[in-house]
Amino acid sequence: MRSQTILKIIFLVVFLGWLLIWILLPTKAYTKTWSHKLENKLNSTYFREQGTNLLLFTLPMMFIGAMGCIYLHLHQKKTEKLHAHPRSGAVRRRLGMLRRPVLVMSPIGIVTGMELTFAAMFAALLIWSLANYLRTSFGHLHMHKAGEKVWQAKFRSVSLRIGYIGNICWAFLFFPLTRGSSILPLVGLTSESSIKYHIWLGHLSMVLFAAHTIGFIIYWAITHQMIEIIEWSKTYVSNLAGMIASAIALVLWVTSSPRIRRKMFEVFFYSHHLYTLYILFYAIHVGVEYLSMIAPGIFLFLVDRHLRFLQSRQRARLLSARLLPSPTIELNFSKTPGLYHNPTSIVFLNVPSISKLQWHPFTVVSNCNMEQDKLSVAIKVQGSWSQKLHQQLSSSNLHRLEVSIEGPYGPSTPQFLRHEQLVLVSGGSGITPLISIIRELIYHSQQPNRHVPRVQLICAFKQSSDLTMLDLLLPLSGSSAQISGLQLQIEAYVTRDTEEAQRETQKQNVQTIWFKPMPSDSPISAVLGPNNWLWLAAIISSSFLMFLVLLGIVTRYYIYPIENNESDEVYHWTFKVLWFLFLTCAAISVCSSAVFHWCKSRNAVESKQVLNVEVPMRRTSPRSWIYGMERELESIPHQSLVQNTKVHFGARPNLKKILFECKGDDVGVLVCGPKNLRHEVAKMCASGLENNLHFESISFNW
Repeated sequence: MRSQTILKIIFLVVFLGWLLIWILLPTKAYTKTWSHKLENKLNSTYFREQGTNLLLFTLPMMFIGAMGCIYLHLHQKKTEKLHAHPRSGAVRRRLGMLRRPVLVMSPIGIVTGMELTFAAMFAALLIWSLANYLRTSFGHLHMHKAGEKVWQAKFRSVSLRIGYIGNICWAFLFFPLTRGSSILPLVGLTSESSIKYHIWLGHLSMVLFAAHTIGFIIYWAITHQMIEIIEWSKTYVSNLAGMIASAIALVLWVTSSPRIRRKMFEVFFYSHHLYTLYILFYAIHVGVEYLSMIAPGIFLFLVDRHLRFLQSRQRARLLSARLLPSPTIELNFSKTPGLYHNPTSIVFLNVPSISKLQWHPFTVVSNCNMEQDKLSVAIKVQGSWSQKLHQQLSSSNLHRLEVSIEGPYGPSTPQFLRHEQLVLVSGGSGITPLISIIRELIYHSQQPNRHVPRVQLICAFKQSSDLTMLDLLLPLSGSSAQISGLQLQIEAYVTRDTEEAQRETQKQNVQTIWFKPMPSDSPISAVLGPNNWLWLAAIISSSFLMFLVLLGIVTRYYIYPIENNESDEVYHWTFKVLWFLFLTCAAISVCSSAVFHWCKSRNAVESKQVLNVEVPMRRTSPRSWIYGMERELESIPHQSLVQNTKVHFGARPNLKKILFECKGDDVGVLVCGPKNLRHEVAKMCASGLENNLHFESISFNW
């Protein structure tokens, strides 16, 4: 505990120091005085003009990224005593106020007090930077063309400095995209929960870079220098590379709009892979000096991306599939017992027989404590990809399905255990993350001296067949799920169907398909094995060190001699950037691949033991328990569910009445479902009428 506290203090000091450098960067003192002194001391023959920025901007975040892995490893090994009891009243009130929604509106979404505070601080940083850049620039205005007017020079200066501000957004842009991030968990975030920050930063950076680009086009037009658009300078910024980057950014921006993302996901998915070309031309445009300022986020993202690529090359062992009348699919995979994941975790699935390129995220509904050798995901059949999957699984002659997996990714701790009472609100397929929470609570209810909150599940469905999604509350083998020990009340609402439609659906069976094992399939495991965080720390530190060594060698013994000969030749601006990017990718590829294959070979014995388990071959299962509510069931877990479940037909839940009637001191309200539902619940919790409601939204609508 003491070592973790010390590490947290170190992280805070380093991060605040990193932010302080960004604050001081645009000031006159830094520009006119400190930067020259730092360049003389740090820009050696080994690193040249990028030396200062590598030390001040790249090294601190790489340090946090590597040491954050050590912290998370210690945190993972720690006992769960901190989650056994609710938080103290003072801590609960302080955190509750910060995490309470204060702004609920489209297209921004749900914004908490903490998010609004940090957003205001970030906006202040951008305004501060722009004001200081312009103040310094206007004080020493440079005319770039004979006969240029003062206002034209100022207009150019404003356009240039707006680009500088966009570079600040880029420094933070890639951190939320790193799924296996060691930085986000330090502040209680996951990649899924912080993806909205990437969206905000993406929109903001696109606006700034669009203003930067349009500003320069106008400047060149009014000063009769339109030829500058196609300039590819050998010694300075490449204008043409910037224009190409802007064109690519425009495609990314348009195709990422909510309408296209929802209705034409493939267009969004494939076009977003143009980010590789965008990074390339953006880097060529800004050069190695400014690239070093935004390098940490890109570097950590590339490490994560390469590890995901290595993991995705393996075929996961699919044990069985459960087809519900909803229609919903539960896929059950074999996993190594050492793989630990928290509730609401997700995995990304790829089925090559449907699409070799498409990856889709789905919620893990299994509990790693109750089902140590199995990982299950739930898929609601509603899009073209899931419909094709359902058709394949429904085929009578299917005995094997090839599936690749990335993940699982999720929170580092199950925070919901600290509440006295939980109100889980879902709409449609939004129930799947809540299922993983209920399964975790079922496990904790069996442990002695363990605080388990009371649970009220409010779920709304359109059709009565969707009620079968409640079958996922129990594992395929329900013997271990002693749900009777959990104080669970289920209120299910069917908005469009009547009780007569339910009787028609009762005739449908829940179908279970078992698959033949293949020697080439592997159980799902952490990408780097049981000590995943320690090995990730080794990859980050070793790859960054290798990058620095290679960059120093290339700069000192290849670039430096060219730039310091008697002819005063300058090494090509573009080639410097290409060397920077190539050495980055090479170092990451070598170190990540070496560690991955080493861990894979060490875990081969454990994987063989898991693969030797035989499974039955059958294709049918009993009917859903939800449709056996009028029958007396022998299963104790099923009896508990039947007794605690009430179904309402042709009605919608009165959420305001339900939430405001919760009398506990600490009521956690978790909602997952359509945007309107999440916003409605958020507004109720933000109203201030009941201070005991602590809101949290789970959303996968990127």
